[in-house]
Amino acid sequence: MRTFRLLACLAFILLLTACADTRYYLQSVRGHLTMLQAARPIEAWLDDAQVAPALKQRLQLAQQMRRFAVTDLHLPDNASYHRYADLQRKSVVWNVVAAPPWSLTLKTWCFPVAGCVGYRGYFKEAEARELAQTLQAEGLEVSVYGVPAYSTLGWLNWAGGDPLLNTFIHYPDGELARMIFHELAHQVLYVQDDTLFNESFATAVERLGGERWLALHGSEAAQKAYRVFDARRQQFRALLRRTRARLSDIYKTNQPLAPVLSSQEAMKIIAMQDFRNDYAQLKLGWDGYSGYDAWVAGANNAAFGAQAAYDEWVPGFEALFEQQDRDWPRFYDAVRRLSTMAAPDRTRALIQLTTEHTRG
Repeated sequence: MRTFRLLACLAFILLLTACADTRYYLQSVRGHLTMLQAARPIEAWLDDAQVAPALKQRLQLAQQMRRFAVTDLHLPDNASYHRYADLQRKSVVWNVVAAPPWSLTLKTWCFPVAGCVGYRGYFKEAEARELAQTLQAEGLEVSVYGVPAYSTLGWLNWAGGDPLLNTFIHYPDGELARMIFHELAHQVLYVQDDTLFNESFATAVERLGGERWLALHGSEAAQKAYRVFDARRQQFRALLRRTRARLSDIYKTNQPLAPVLSSQEAMKIIAMQDFRNDYAQLKLGWDGYSGYDAWVAGANNAAFGAQAAYDEWVPGFEALFEQQDRDWPRFYDAVRRLSTMAAPDRTRALIQLTTEHTRG
């Protein structure tokens, strides 16, 4: 039965990817099937005497969070996150993002089901780096980063769904909850060709849901650790937003095919140096925490553009949640209504919600 399900999954994916980039999609199919083959039901891991007690504790905790996602957050109750896989690596995929030297707008790739998105994912880091070199040769700024989880949007729940992974199972309690809630949120709603909407919505769900889980079920130590970590994250993201706004202003005067002004180039260099200097100042109050060092060292237009997708409209979705009296089903219905708008109208509505949230 397991072999049949995997073969059926393979046939389904190949059907979706017919007439597409064969090499790329074959690596996607192989990578996903390898992950499915490695996954076993949580009960099997818990019953295995060879499994470390620390891992069993994390799996049990993840199952508590999974139940909470259904009962309290009204997220989908399905096969996802009831199995676990150890992939023997730190990331499940590596994403490649790219942007022009004078724009924060990401290059997009179009896929079946997911639509057009501003990244391209690989199950092998070497293949991601290979594409990055090609894009850099074309004059684009490129960023490659490891991803701990991704969502199949519920399309493959019949084949076992998305498993818990070693890439995030040992995250601190608050971050583990956020990861599970984020990926399940993608199964509530996914709008083709609008990465900014999708990721900001899922990030809002993870933030709101994660805070509620910690408040109700987190230990005092977990709550304290989350407050410290999240405060640093919010400070860092605020710095990113300020820098993105500054870079956008610099790039506004640049037109396609027009020569880049020397003053623009100088302003960009100064803005990036100021960003790194400001980050260094932030770290002085972080008691030696250096988790963002690698990101800052490689920061460029592509990295800033990719980060925007995860926080640009989060305040707007949080405002919408408050408008719905913090009622999750009502919130999801409101988001669905928002998703049916034409893209320009949707953007205007989110701008208004974000402005209201900021003023409030």
